[in-house]
Amino acid sequence: MTRKSEDLDAVYGATTPEASRRLYDDWSGSYDAENLAKGFWLPIVAAGVFARHMGRTQGPVLDAGCGTGLVGQSLDLMGYGPITGCDLSPEMIRMAAGTGAYAGFTEADMGAGLPFDDAAFTGFTCIGSFGPGHAPPESLEHLARVTCPGGIGVFNVVSATYEEQGFPQKINALVQDGILHVEERSRPFRAYLLAEPELIVRIYAVRRL
Repeated sequence: MTRKSEDLDAVYGATTPEASRRLYDDWSGSYDAENLAKGFWLPIVAAGVFARHMGRTQGPVLDAGCGTGLVGQSLDLMGYGPITGCDLSPEMIRMAAGTGAYAGFTEADMGAGLPFDDAAFTGFTCIGSFGPGHAPPESLEHLARVTCPGGIGVFNVVSATYEEQGFPQKINALVQDGILHVEERSRPFRAYLLAEPELIVRIYAVRRL
């Protein structure tokens, strides 16, 4: 079994948002090179799922936990936007800004809330932010709040940990409360094509009711 990178081990072990911010700031310069060398295709798959459910609908999109901008670049090439990036790490935001895919950025801890108006976006993506040591399930409440009725949200969870993290309970509660509808729950698949075969994820597509 291939061992996770030291950087990924560290961020999964973070216990506070401040610790995650420091770790991602330090990792920002080599993040893309390390992950793409291992066949990191999760951002591309997620953008494709978003496009399938969003269709040709236009309007502002929130890329929550935007990181270095891998998802945003895919969405931009598909014609979606304007795209707003949101991340805990200012250094990750700085890297994403260099892509030219985003209309603007906000630094925020989405587990504590999002500094946007209700129904401000036609859709959102949140890819790579819901692993252990990352944003908590409560983030979905904030993401739903800033998404307009009928809007699409796409996010992933880590198969090995999402149940103990509390994501199924939070998703079910939002469905039962009439806030979200689950449009798609993918089969489990590898986040990396060329390394770390133990890192298995699922992608959800949800619609704001």
